[in-house]
Amino acid sequence: MKILGLTGSIGMGKSTATASFRRLRVPVFDADAAVHQLQAKGGRAVAPIGAAFPGTVQAGRVNREALRQAVLGNPAAMKQLERIVHPLVRDAERRFNAQARRAGKTLVVLDVPLLFEGGGAKRCDKILVVTAPAAVQRWRVLRRPGMTEERLRYILSRQLPDAEKRRRADYLVHTSLSRHFADRAIRKLVRELRA
Repeated sequence: MKILGLTGSIGMGKSTATASFRRLRVPVFDADAAVHQLQAKGGRAVAPIGAAFPGTVQAGRVNREALRQAVLGNPAAMKQLERIVHPLVRDAERRFNAQARRAGKTLVVLDVPLLFEGGGAKRCDKILVVTAPAAVQRWRVLRRPGMTEERLRYILSRQLPDAEKRRRADYLVHTSLSRHFADRAIRKLVRELRA
């Protein structure tokens, strides 16, 4: 089974790429969705996060805004949060891969925003980076509810620059041209990887 890592900075089009892979019936592990599940009611991260960051758990689930405020601009707190969450996400990823193998899948995608930053690239056979010009990225991200310039700067400060991600990629998909263009590039890539 081939494992394709999918990454790209915020606002570069990972969601659009993920949708294309799913339409092509390629199983996709979504690391962000896994984090949301872990922090939801009954999630495995709720109790340890509540213990480490008092006041961030309400009604049995992590209040993501309260947690964001607890770690924003505090590298030590962010590291502590990562020590809680990252092993749980990796465990979910291992279970996803095992299930795909049992189902006889020949290709899976790991959609991990911080793939390079978190060392996940070494768990992949190939890496696909989605990219767009900085102006397009900024426009996309600042349209999101609750997003501010300050928050965008903070998120980008934690991510490897787009140019470095592109340099490390095996494949690139440019998402600023059109959805059709990106979709066609992904269809071609899937055919190649399944061959």
